Amino acid sequence: MMRVYLDHNATSPLRPAARAAMTAAFDKGGNASSVHAEGRAAHALIDDAREAVAQALGVIAPMVIFTSGGSEANNLAVRAAGIERVLGSAVEHPSLKSTHTIPVDGDGLVDLDALDRMLAAGPRALVSVMFANNETGVIQPVRDVVAVAQKHGALVHTDAVQAMGKVPVNFGLLGVDMMTVSGHKFGGPLGAGALIVREGLAVEPLILGGGQELRRRAGTENVAAIAGFGAVAKEKSFYFKELRDSLESGLEPDAVVFGRNTPRLPNTSCFAQPGFSADTLLMNFDLDGIAISSGSACSSGKVAKSHVLAAMGVAPELASSAIRVSLGWNSKMGDVKRFLTIYRKILARHRARAAA
Repeated sequence: MMRVYLDHNATSPLRPAARAAMTAAFDKGGNASSVHAEGRAAHALIDDAREAVAQALGVIAPMVIFTSGGSEANNLAVRAAGIERVLGSAVEHPSLKSTHTIPVDGDGLVDLDALDRMLAAGPRALVSVMFANNETGVIQPVRDVVAVAQKHGALVHTDAVQAMGKVPVNFGLLGVDMMTVSGHKFGGPLGAGALIVREGLAVEPLILGGGQELRRRAGTENVAAIAGFGAVAKEKSFYFKELRDSLESGLEPDAVVFGRNTPRLPNTSCFAQPGFSADTLLMNFDLDGIAISSGSACSSGKVAKSHVLAAMGVAPELASSAIRVSLGWNSKMGDVKRFLTIYRKILARHRARAAA
């Protein structure tokens, strides 16, 4: 049975360019902190990758701090500026630890008026609002968040892990102070991410030890993974709206698509099928050769309740049936058609048993 992979928001299969870059890095070897020829060669690979990521995001290379992934970068962002008061939206990734929660509306968009009131009510803060949600794909009005934050002298961080490689992302145009990105959501390797920090903003390292990453993140660099990240940063972005819209048009009339009326990532569809539990749907799709998820892939393989849908005010019984389909660089219309065929098969099988 040929399997169809539709869980790119969890991680995307490795692109050929990343694989080639990583193989070359493995063959070279060397510690990037060493001064001999092998060490200099490893360091050059990191420099090239840093430049590639910087160019993709419209920044200069020294603004890029390589990390082990998005979660580490989010933790570094919260700790970096030394600001104790952290305001994070109610739909942030679990790795973003905030002290105050900014509410969202029924579409999952951050409440800007509430943010304004919260910033006015306390000392200087760091505001963190993700570029695009990992579960629903809803795109936040980050520039509007920045405008509100600047009125109160607050710093702004955005988690753009799900956005990079799927929609245009430009650090300067957003006006943020820090941005988290990662390569494995759009065809890069696991184990390589970055925190982008604006010029002039001091960063206190989260990991201490050596002087790597301009003394902002200690530890021997994962040269091969970083090289792979740099390789996919150079790749053309793929846009999947046609595929996503075709998938959603084939859903049952009673299916509820979350965030449908607001801007979303073109590759992401999070919907609920009333009368079904998410874990049952996931198991049935998997048995029929379709890999999807119920939302965030950061719960050690568990199907957990969605804090995102809860924050949006979705009723628990509806949220419990929500699944996420996320397309990627190698997705094709045939994958969507196969998904819809299996979807209808599962529903028909369920209804036949219920009628028996």
